[in-house]
Amino acid sequence: MKVGLDVGGTKTDALAVDDSGTILGRVRLPTGWGPDAVARTVLDAVAALGDEAGVALDRVRSVGIGIPGQVEPGSGRVVHAVNLGVDALDLAAMLAPELGVPVQVENDVKAAALGAHALHARHGASAPASMAYLNLGTGIAAGIVSNGVLWRGARGTAGEVGHISVDPNGPRCRCGQRGCIEAFAGGGAVAERWGRRSALPVRDVFDAADAGDPVARELRAGLARGVAAAVRVLVLTADVDIVVLGGGVTALGDRLMTDVAAELSASAEASPFMRSLHLTDRVELLPPGSPAAALGAAIVGAQGDATFDTEEALVHG
Repeated sequence: MKVGLDVGGTKTDALAVDDSGTILGRVRLPTGWGPDAVARTVLDAVAALGDEAGVALDRVRSVGIGIPGQVEPGSGRVVHAVNLGVDALDLAAMLAPELGVPVQVENDVKAAALGAHALHARHGASAPASMAYLNLGTGIAAGIVSNGVLWRGARGTAGEVGHISVDPNGPRCRCGQRGCIEAFAGGGAVAERWGRRSALPVRDVFDAADAGDPVARELRAGLARGVAAAVRVLVLTADVDIVVLGGGVTALGDRLMTDVAAELSASAEASPFMRSLHLTDRVELLPPGSPAAALGAAIVGAQGDATFDTEEALVHG
């Protein structure tokens, strides 16, 4: 049995998966702030799988953790997880002795890409040969999976599309450039430019745009433009079979997809080549409540275990 955890800025999602890919238990806990509290959250979440979900913890052979920040592959060490109050933390070294099993750590978006790839297997169908998972959250980033393996690039930055500038005269991005994809489509950037206090600022922008607010309409159009640009970049550079959209912004559902599809279609009108790519047919939404990041973390934790079939994940559970 494998355990995977998605450690987020506010909540931690944990699940246990057996050798056939069936999810046997899933729990959610608030995430603590700071290195010690983050580590304690992981331990509490694993314990809760036993206490609340009835998982037989003595059968767990590995634990994988998906977490924001930079993770050197194979190191178990995360740095710059600012939304968690973590500057540097060797999670694997801290937790493996406590849990008594090997612990692997991966960036949360990359873990979600692996999980989304596994989730795409449905009713006996094969997962796509290549997939990009585009996370639309506070920031923008993607993970690319080819034949079930993460493509990291030479220095681990493959998929970091958020800081590609698509308009040198566009809004300033936190990275210092202007017109980055993230400056248009990142939830944090949209909320900052909207400038009105709200629990769900991006949704407020869409509602205000529907009501005719000119500022909201500009922000909404820019968001669609940014997402469409990211989709084009991922297809034109990696030629992935499909781009799966996930992250908090995708809670907008069809409202977001309609805008993105319209933007993709408009950009293809004058270009037979772009039309030939059928971009609107290559974009999907991750289903709401999907455990992609936690499942992907379980896959990361189980790497090297030949009994774990990633394409069977969730087919039975």
